[in-house]
Amino acid sequence: MIATLDDLDAAGTVVGLRVDINSPVDADGRLLDDSRIRAHVGTISSLLERNARVALLAHQGRPGGDSFTTLEPHADRLNELLDAPVEYVDETHGTSARAAIADLTDGTCVVLENTRFYSEEYMEFDSADAATTHLVERLAPVLDVYVNDAFAAAHRSQPSIVGFPHVLPSYAGQVMERELAVLDDIESTTCPRTYVLGGAKVSGSIDAARDVLERDLADTVLTAGVVGNVFLVADDHDVGKASTDFIYDQGYWDEIDRAAALLEEYGDRIEYPRDVAVERNGDRVELPVGEMPPADDEPAMDVGTETLAAYEEILEESETVILNGPAGVYENETFAEGTQSLYRAAATVETSIVGGGDTASAMNALGIDGFTHVSTGGGAALALLTGDTLPAVCALDNAPVS
Repeated sequence: MIATLDDLDAAGTVVGLRVDINSPVDADGRLLDDSRIRAHVGTISSLLERNARVALLAHQGRPGGDSFTTLEPHADRLNELLDAPVEYVDETHGTSARAAIADLTDGTCVVLENTRFYSEEYMEFDSADAATTHLVERLAPVLDVYVNDAFAAAHRSQPSIVGFPHVLPSYAGQVMERELAVLDDIESTTCPRTYVLGGAKVSGSIDAARDVLERDLADTVLTAGVVGNVFLVADDHDVGKASTDFIYDQGYWDEIDRAAALLEEYGDRIEYPRDVAVERNGDRVELPVGEMPPADDEPAMDVGTETLAAYEEILEESETVILNGPAGVYENETFAEGTQSLYRAAATVETSIVGGGDTASAMNALGIDGFTHVSTGGGAALALLTGDTLPAVCALDNAPVS
């Protein structure tokens, strides 16, 4: 059984707190959205109010990516959000980082530098091997306990996620506890239960579709975005040259075959678009599937009104809806209609769960709310919703007892 903050006597304790505050940033590294930072304020505040000494670990971006940058602006934002001082140190586990942790006083916090500046953090380990990495071996001696609140990274088996629970008494933070309580209990929600799988994460979505259909968790699976296009191609529909080229350029050959196998076995429970929207001379033009343009520059950008009408009817009859991924290129106002309409319809049902990541970003960008639960993690949420074991959860479950 995983221990939580209710089990921790925090006063005077040095806590290594892993959070996921990976956020959109501009070209200068300035934060564009602080939703993930605000999500962890409850856990951090709870520890600080109980006079813990908090060393915060987190990552930002991926090596080589545009958002791979320092956590200094995140620390500045936390300093604004919390009723306690927050410092920042530009090291993760070096001498300065360990000294900053040693200098903490009760009820104060230091944000350590981006864990992914350290190369081993971007590798996968089992917990025993992760515990022997430089990050864990150097920080564990200056920590008393470890708290994992980084649900959005819970599907990763990186040192800061699975290494510390191997050597320190470990606890789930409030975000982690809340996410597990909701997402690990989908079977108890009422039916009909509908999954909406969109976006461009095709492999994960097909994994999800197979799992929820095999386990009878889904009465219906609605597909959209690139995922929907893959199912269309799998059923021998023409989605146009531009969309087809994109699918093949992304290496989704095998995914087409997997989608075809799902359609053969569960075709009566899987829905794919009936029509799509393309951009032509700056305008939104809707075309029935099978009449897609041969032009190289007219990919499917959204689902069309016929698809929306059919999908909304299914959603209206649903008791539980799980959303993962947008229906189209919602960032372009001309093609936000599909995502807006589906999300609004989903928000009206008895239980509506948003799978985090791009889905939550779309929800926030479009100003749609009213959902039962909005996850902080896309990949982790999808993994949990499909019955996978999350490495972070397994590590916490096997952590030493304090």
